[in-house]
Amino acid sequence: MISTNERSTTGTNKKISVIMGVYNQNNFRILFDAVNSILNQTYSNFEFLIYNDGSNPEVSEELLRLSGLDKRIRILSSAENHGLAYALNVCIDNADGEYIARMDDDDISLPDRFEKQINFLENNPQYSWCGTSALLFDNSGIWGRRIMVEIPEAADYLRYSPYIHPSVMFRSDALRKAGGYHSSVRTLRCEDYELFMRMTMDGYKGFNLQLPLFMYREDINNVHRRKLRFRIDETRLRLCYFRKLGILFPFGWIYVLRPLAGFFIPDFLLHHIKRNETA
Repeated sequence: MISTNERSTTGTNKKISVIMGVYNQNNFRILFDAVNSILNQTYSNFEFLIYNDGSNPEVSEELLRLSGLDKRIRILSSAENHGLAYALNVCIDNADGEYIARMDDDDISLPDRFEKQINFLENNPQYSWCGTSALLFDNSGIWGRRIMVEIPEAADYLRYSPYIHPSVMFRSDALRKAGGYHSSVRTLRCEDYELFMRMTMDGYKGFNLQLPLFMYREDINNVHRRKLRFRIDETRLRLCYFRKLGILFPFGWIYVLRPLAGFFIPDFLLHHIKRNETA
């Protein structure tokens, strides 16, 4: 039985480790809003680990300034840029919370995100992580919402990841037992997709709260085009994991080619698809 009663409470005060990588986020207003949304959570027992992944001196100085806003913020730094997966793994290695929550440097967590997620995980031990649905916004404001599948199954990985990565809260022990993120050039730009498929393959289960407890920054007028090499890497990843998850046949092989197909679709059609995929 799944307990999603929003009014239920466990009375827990277990610690959350929030992990976020930053690389040259030069818009300090956006960065501040992201950090501030964590500091304003109704659930207050957390540490906020921010990994400065080789940012320029101006951004590095701003991160140090932000760390002075709250004693729960800890800055971890590298002189070189290693990529998101590496940054998150360093944060995981330094985290001492029983739960690990993701955050990105340009998004916003709504005030009761942590409270509702930890309440769900405490009441539903069969799940190893919990994501949320999200409001979509850009500099002009909120323009849509993305409602995620409540209980994703293997087939839900066919189109794209059924979890909004920066909205997810993990059980620390499950994330560590799974080996954390794979830091490889082959998983660049799809490290979360790989992690969720790998954990699902190993028997871990995730859940998505239907409430939009997160604001995900996505420009309504911008069709993001990844470089061809990243699309090729994702195609390889899909082929590998769709086979392992048992979803390659009869129709999964078509979705294996989805990243490559997207490279050749005209912008106006991609924009139309993007509009239709949001509520």
